Amino acid sequence: MPRLIVVRGVDEGKQFELTGATVIVGRHSANAVSLHDTQVSRRHLEVRAAPHGYEVFDLGSGNGTLLNGQPVQVAPLRSGDTITVGQSVLMFTVGRNELPDAGNDLTLRVKLQARPEQDLNSAIVRTVAADAGSQILSRPAAATDWLRARLASLAALYETAEIISHILDVDQLLDTVMDLVFKSVDADHGCFMLRDEDGRLVPKAVRYRAGMNRQEELAVSRTVVDHVIKEKQGVLVSDVNTDDRFRAVESLHRHNIREAICVPMKGRREVVGVLFLDTQSTLKQVVSRGLDSSKFTEDHLHLASAIAHQAAIAVEESRYHEALVNAERLAAVGQTIAALSHHIKNIMQGVRFGADMVRTAIKEDDKDLLGKGWKLVERNQNRIDDLMLDMLSYSKEREPSVEPTDLNKLCEDVLEIVRGRATDRKVAIEWRAGAGVSLVQCDPDGIHRAVLNLVSNAIDALQDREGAKLSVQALLELDGAWAKVIVMDNGPGIPAEKFEDIFQPFVSTKGSRGTGLGLPVSRKIVREHGGDILVQSVMDKGSKFTIRLPMKSAFTGDIGGTGMHPILPPPSE
Repeated sequence: MPRLIVVRGVDEGKQFELTGATVIVGRHSANAVSLHDTQVSRRHLEVRAAPHGYEVFDLGSGNGTLLNGQPVQVAPLRSGDTITVGQSVLMFTVGRNELPDAGNDLTLRVKLQARPEQDLNSAIVRTVAADAGSQILSRPAAATDWLRARLASLAALYETAEIISHILDVDQLLDTVMDLVFKSVDADHGCFMLRDEDGRLVPKAVRYRAGMNRQEELAVSRTVVDHVIKEKQGVLVSDVNTDDRFRAVESLHRHNIREAICVPMKGRREVVGVLFLDTQSTLKQVVSRGLDSSKFTEDHLHLASAIAHQAAIAVEESRYHEALVNAERLAAVGQTIAALSHHIKNIMQGVRFGADMVRTAIKEDDKDLLGKGWKLVERNQNRIDDLMLDMLSYSKEREPSVEPTDLNKLCEDVLEIVRGRATDRKVAIEWRAGAGVSLVQCDPDGIHRAVLNLVSNAIDALQDREGAKLSVQALLELDGAWAKVIVMDNGPGIPAEKFEDIFQPFVSTKGSRGTGLGLPVSRKIVREHGGDILVQSVMDKGSKFTIRLPMKSAFTGDIGGTGMHPILPPPSE
């Protein structure tokens, strides 16, 4: 299945299978390939199936599309190409089975033939140590002219390995490497035999040279493979049919394989499999080139060893990356469960305490105590509602319902909601309306919630603060492209080491009074608009949060996002 793999950016590690004839890539949540990069347009580009492959088509994006580092409007795609959109890099891959002449799944043609152990050593023409591949790559000057010329082509392998060492698709990796092998070695058949989690050998990236019968079974001698893995050395087996010493290895003899190369895939830590190549020759071909001549030489053996070594390292890195990602996911799940349990426990303690007060009030017919207890139950019920709403908002991908919105009226409505609470806590409110913000393209409900979260956080931070003051201002930036809502307080401030944490889920400075999702949800809402939340804080002097929104919404016209980090120096005004 053709796919796009994010190798750099906010969505790094994600893979998108391209199931349709036309697939749209962009920030819109309805796209088949939906990215969270704020510099990517809502509908940035299309990947289209063409008669002879696939092509990329830019949809008039604000920041353009780069293919392998070059700007393009329309261009054909090849497996391994990189597409840069905004701050994200995607790699296009397509398995060999998706190519027009791929035929059947060749891995089903591979049979690992098991036979009783025989004297394999008498049939081995050449051997090579398992670490010879790394030695040749580090000291190519020691090789022959033929091999040095072939080693020059390994630059493509290094480049490919560097790109795909960060992804989990081992099959695509071996498929690319086998293409290189067949460009350098005149083999009839080839495959990797890769060890799975149970230690069993599984065929990968099987190749038949053009013109070979693809229905014919590819026999791989277990005797040879076991020897290569056990001794950790590659072998070149030649003249199978004319050497009496090798007749016992029936899998080679019966299928008329004259020459075979098998080398271990030895990485940094272990042997992960083998690379197997073979070639067949008719009697006429043997006579024409000389009985002592072989299609495979010692140079081929060394080159195969070098390539197998590089492939093994890439396989190890891919497996390590996959294990690391899985471990991080499990850790994230555990942290989320622990944080949720902590918050729910705190809320339930309030509910339980309120219920006890209600129970006592009913028993003693104390209406005053009954009212206090019921208010406590209601308050904690509202906290449960807030927690569930925040969780849904944070986890759900949504497209803002954009409409022209008066930012001044929106802020005034928020302040009216919190004015009673601010008065109770002796927090003075200063409001400054701005000019030119009456038609901001945004989702009014979403931005209302984001502003309400910031204002509520500021009031909580000002509790028991002498001369507590909350300032809210709406304004238009000088260039007219961005609208802002600034929420400032003269509270205790936020420590510099906490700047990175405050936007993380379930991190709260309010203790049991907060859900730990208010700021993450607010930033998510604003970023869905193509904007961001900026924060500046000085200890014992206060904090300043700025919601920055594009006047031209990404959902009414494509523009790039801010690309800004949420922690920035104070903006000039």
